[in-house]
Amino acid sequence: LRSYLREGNARLRRLRRFYEKVQVLHQDPEASVDNPLLAFSLIKRLHSDWLNIIYSDEATGNAQALHAGLREVERELPGAEDLDGAARALMRLQDVYALSVKGLANGVFQRSGTDHPPLYSPGRRVSLSADDCFHVGKVAYDTGDYYHSITWLEEAVSLFRLSYGSWNPEDRSSLEDALDHLAFSYFMAGNISHALSLSREFLHYDPSNQRVTKNVAKYEKLLEMGTGVGLAGGAMVTPQPLCPPAPYALLCPLSSQLAPERLLHLGCSYETNSSPYLLLQPAKKEMVQIRPYVALYHDFISDAEAETIKGLAGPWLQRSVVASGEKQQKAEYRISQSAWLKDTADPVVRALDRRIAAITGLDLRPPYAEYLQVVNYGLGGHYEPHFDHATSRKSPLYRMKSGNRIATVMIYLSAVEAGGSTAFIYANFSVPVVKNAALFWWNLRKNGNGDGDTLHAGCPVLAGDKWVANKWIHEHGQEFRRPCGADPGD
Repeated sequence: LRSYLREGNARLRRLRRFYEKVQVLHQDPEASVDNPLLAFSLIKRLHSDWLNIIYSDEATGNAQALHAGLREVERELPGAEDLDGAARALMRLQDVYALSVKGLANGVFQRSGTDHPPLYSPGRRVSLSADDCFHVGKVAYDTGDYYHSITWLEEAVSLFRLSYGSWNPEDRSSLEDALDHLAFSYFMAGNISHALSLSREFLHYDPSNQRVTKNVAKYEKLLEMGTGVGLAGGAMVTPQPLCPPAPYALLCPLSSQLAPERLLHLGCSYETNSSPYLLLQPAKKEMVQIRPYVALYHDFISDAEAETIKGLAGPWLQRSVVASGEKQQKAEYRISQSAWLKDTADPVVRALDRRIAAITGLDLRPPYAEYLQVVNYGLGGHYEPHFDHATSRKSPLYRMKSGNRIATVMIYLSAVEAGGSTAFIYANFSVPVVKNAALFWWNLRKNGNGDGDTLHAGCPVLAGDKWVANKWIHEHGQEFRRPCGADPGD
């Protein structure tokens, strides 16, 4: 009887431990995932931690039911590509906003080496585990990006050291794994002395590992020969990025940066643009910049209209593509999802087209304008510097046979908590996301040439979910609406 009771109590303890682990994976299911750290942790839990729990020895008794339930939802869960993409998004935020990796691991969005307040203060702080940091570093390591692998693996090693000896069954990595990858990263970065130090630490935990033993001998020989770049005394080299920071990195954390004399020519006004459509409700126009001409129309769309457009586009969202020669393809410099809506999709889309025609004075009838493009930028979503107009006659834009893109109207369908600004690189200013507002600019000069000052970028979303709708208008059909100027160089 005592043996039976002991076995029953042990089984109950195992079930309780299993239940507690499952509970951890489902903490705060209603919590907002605007925080990119929370979003990353959620994707990682669903992709790997959840599987480790389900297929553990503890779950044997419940395996059939659990596996059946998993098979029902497995296709809807994040995949390896989603997890790696989330890791790259964290590295992108680290670079563009100059965030401290140690701060990120502790749930703080603090710029490195500054005493300024955090760029974003979430309502609930989310920390990353050692295994989380290892995965981000491993994604960088696998692509030969040793700058990022060093910064993230350093944090992983620090966290693993703090918890060494306490076993976490959900972890897919260990202190030894982190030390091994970090040592090779430092070797590839030229700091052989530190690679040697980390490899020796690895052998302290796993002295029988022949591969690392050979690495130690190799590093010692290189240092003796003086062929290594490592510093004397095992001092650590500060890792440097393989490429310079993105050109818009300095603009993204800032609002519009204009010289005082430029502000004299800017202002706000109610505009009818001689359109009967705007007589009863004039457009609220804010001039953002004169050259290039950029205007912001506040309250351009209502909350209900914005939600309708997002709802229409949602089922059709696919990974955004960019023009590459005569083709279109996915690219790491544009991370978003997009869908196209015809004006016949809903009366709201048709009304939006009429409103755009009213404020711009341009002809939006087919084929003079493209369909409405709805774009969603999620975790770390961004679009590196680019022109909206074609810079080559081979561009797919010319297949419409209506000329180049003369103007852009970008409508902000949502607010974001941090990041997501539109940065104009050569003009040296940025426009923050203003919910329900529409940003307008001319892509071409009056002589038909592209305006180089319109080079712009969509800054990474630091916190939140950014939705925009783009309307691109072409030059044919606008000859009498925006005629050439008297100056051929204009």
